[in-house]
Amino acid sequence: MTLYNQQDKNVRRTWVLMSLFLIFIIAIGWVFAQIYNDSAILYVAVAFSFFMNFFSYWYSDKITLKMTGAKPADHESNRKLYHVVENLSITAGLPMPKVYIINDSAPNAFATGRNKENAVVAVTTGLLERLNKTELEGVISHELSHIGNKDILLQTIVVVLVGFIALLSDFFMRWTFWGGGRRDRGGGRAQAIFMLVGLVLAILAPIAATLIKLAISRKREFLADASGALLSRYPEGLASALEKISQYPVSMAHANKATAHLFISSPFKGKQATDWLTKLFMTHPPVEERVAALRELKV
Repeated sequence: MTLYNQQDKNVRRTWVLMSLFLIFIIAIGWVFAQIYNDSAILYVAVAFSFFMNFFSYWYSDKITLKMTGAKPADHESNRKLYHVVENLSITAGLPMPKVYIINDSAPNAFATGRNKENAVVAVTTGLLERLNKTELEGVISHELSHIGNKDILLQTIVVVLVGFIALLSDFFMRWTFWGGGRRDRGGGRAQAIFMLVGLVLAILAPIAATLIKLAISRKREFLADASGALLSRYPEGLASALEKISQYPVSMAHANKATAHLFISSPFKGKQATDWLTKLFMTHPPVEERVAALRELKV
């Protein structure tokens, strides 16, 4: 399988997951509507999801930059970074993204924005201090690949949908256990079955939503690694950068679960188990697997 075939395969799988995610939201809204014999619940759920998507599309980059403490990079003080981003953007055929700096000793980077014309690449001060030029080029190539592959918008939409499902299930649980809803209508066996199904969905929905979010994130990281290696023409640069980033022992000061999946490597540090259950909930593939895949590439 060629690099291009692998990219196509990962993109198709991501769109399938996104489609299933949307169907899942509609199904939950329908079940809740049946439980309470009120179709308005479904309409409200669908309308609210569209509103959240609209809000996320236009303001996600600003929210992300605020949450991570990123500030616009000064061109004069960061000439090396600007030149790397500019040169690789030209090579990738992308508009020059805005460049931001995060004042944090932990080496890391991410890309955000709603499209390539409004994209942002942010790096930490620790990344600039610890990586050489080829390693920095590998990291920037990875982030530009996220922009070129439209990952930045997809990942933002997934975050919003996960949050919406969590809100919907939390609302249902509170409404159920605190006596809400119109249970006097159609209170027969069918009503009891719908109540049971809705309760199960409310418990499993946040878990399923998070698993889909993490699965998409992991697939996009492998794709961005491969695309980045193709862009820089030097897979070893990114492989070496990932090793240095993962070996830094301290978590980022602004690390949080809402934005963790956007970074090139998990901003959280500490002892990590290697069993399958732990990997299932990781926002990033194990660095060892990513490095091995990069070193097997022939570009």
